[in-house]
Amino acid sequence: MGETVRMAQPARVRVERLREASSATTLELFFDLVFVFALTQITALMAEEPTGTGLLRGTLLIAVVWWCWVGYSWVSNMVKADEGLARVTMLVAMAAMFLVALAIPESFRDLPGGLPGPTVFALSYLVLRAAHLAVFWLISGDDAGLRRQIGLFAPTMVGGTVLLLLAANTSGTAQLLLWLAAVVADYGGTLVIGARGWRVNSARHFAERHGLIVIVALGESIVAIGVGVTHLAISWPIVIAAILGLAVSASLWWAYFDTTVLLGEHALTSAEGQQRVSMARAAFTYLHLPMMLGIVMLALGLKKVLTYVGDTEHHTLSDPLYGAPLWAMYGGVALYLLAHVGFAWRCYRALKGYRLVVAALLVALVPLVANLPALASLGVLSGLLIALNVVESVRFRERRDEVRHGEH
Repeated sequence: MGETVRMAQPARVRVERLREASSATTLELFFDLVFVFALTQITALMAEEPTGTGLLRGTLLIAVVWWCWVGYSWVSNMVKADEGLARVTMLVAMAAMFLVALAIPESFRDLPGGLPGPTVFALSYLVLRAAHLAVFWLISGDDAGLRRQIGLFAPTMVGGTVLLLLAANTSGTAQLLLWLAAVVADYGGTLVIGARGWRVNSARHFAERHGLIVIVALGESIVAIGVGVTHLAISWPIVIAAILGLAVSASLWWAYFDTTVLLGEHALTSAEGQQRVSMARAAFTYLHLPMMLGIVMLALGLKKVLTYVGDTEHHTLSDPLYGAPLWAMYGGVALYLLAHVGFAWRCYRALKGYRLVVAALLVALVPLVANLPALASLGVLSGLLIALNVVESVRFRERRDEVRHGEH
């Protein structure tokens, strides 16, 4: 089952089709390293302007970067990413993604000197999307349904790219509206054309790829903890904040990998044909976006908390975390949990009530914890998430054991 077979293609195009038991390749993991750099750049950009507008820009950037990653996750689920034409395309895409990430600090506002940053971002995005579309067309072979779907998909790609190019030459509200329109063109257009015609060759590979990217994003949240205190002397408040921040990240890991993603993979494996494609698109392509967004927002909050407790020249331990950074930290985790609720319902029709309650509680607590010291607000968040995982593990002990250790 784990072997690959050659697809029927013109003589000069060599690709290897994935089978159901295939797993992620090292080249895909290499590609993910560029993605995590992009997330780091977005977090840093929002940290420089921790306002509502700054968070909105960060959200739009995450949506655009995620869509780039998603496109190649679908390609690499059809053919092995490290063989033939796919290998070359992935490397070209990596180069384009790296340029996109490098241009993120100037994606909305050009800095003096050098090349025009917004235009570099938009053109790099164009190369990334064009390469994706071209390789998808080439590997589709004589699959009429897939070729038809690619033909319907192309206008959404062109529309989103053109809007970003227009946004590169504007500023202020007009620029934000063009960015928003570009995201709507990509996500909305793909939703409108439907799932018929797309292919998911390996449920195992598809779930694994999304699990790995969640790990990558959680790793970025840990990096944010360290970056927040890089130039500060180590102290007990920093030690405590770092441990609490790691506990939050670990809790998010637990929430996803303990049983949620396993059940999602089982459901995707059991589904067939267009039912599988529809589930993959809704639960993984779309519902993993708010997970990514939530993790990056959390990283911003963690970075600010560590700065608050470590930078004694500008802050005291009694200073509260408030405004956009606090909303990012608590709201980001709430969004992450809500995405889990949607994921579980879409894949296996389970309502994760405890996560729904905790998500609502986190939002309701923001006005209250805004009056607490930053370290205390992080402690409250950590405590709630640990309690959530403990309660779910105890409450669903038998089902959890069956999922993790039973026969599937």
